[in-house]
Amino acid sequence: MTWIATVSFQGAVGKLKDIYKRVSGPDNNVDNILMAHSLRPHTLEGHMAIYKAVLHHYGNELPKWLLELLGVYVSLLNKCDYCVEHHFGGFSRLLGDQEKADQIRVALEADQPEDILDIRETAACRYAKKLTCSPGDMAEQDISELREAGFKEGEILEINQVVAYFSYANRTVLGLGVNVDGDVIGLSPNASTDPDDWSHS
Repeated sequence: MTWIATVSFQGAVGKLKDIYKRVSGPDNNVDNILMAHSLRPHTLEGHMAIYKAVLHHYGNELPKWLLELLGVYVSLLNKCDYCVEHHFGGFSRLLGDQEKADQIRVALEADQPEDILDIRETAACRYAKKLTCSPGDMAEQDISELREAGFKEGEILEINQVVAYFSYANRTVLGLGVNVDGDVIGLSPNASTDPDDWSHS
């Protein structure tokens, strides 16, 4: 599951057990990326707080499927198969069209989002790629291009935060050897109206 020791749901006590109860899905399943934090429950809390705020918060205005799509693309760029599989599952469910989701994945894997996405979505992907692969080269023009594609200021912030979060999540996974063994693919904290509800479904 990971290259470091972890504590299972059954073996957790105290604060860790309380957090596990908040983040668990069916049959007390805890995603391996979250269990990787088990030796430091405070970092698990931090991870979940930013994850919920960035991807699953009622205050976001961009459609959740687009945020998940950007997460899949960033994860592909970072070669993080774990996050690709989890978030492609969530993206497909939100899109509600498996055939189109599969076509989009093919385009993203080929690093050619423009082949299937519209101008606005492609602009978000271009920003995501540059921030992921060449963060030191970012310039104000990159924000201007998002504005020109039709994104509002707050939506630009949402894009930025999703890209930044996935770079963090990818490095957590890749740096600790997290894999999907035992995970239920595609679960997420979907109760967007309650920021404190971290349960996965």
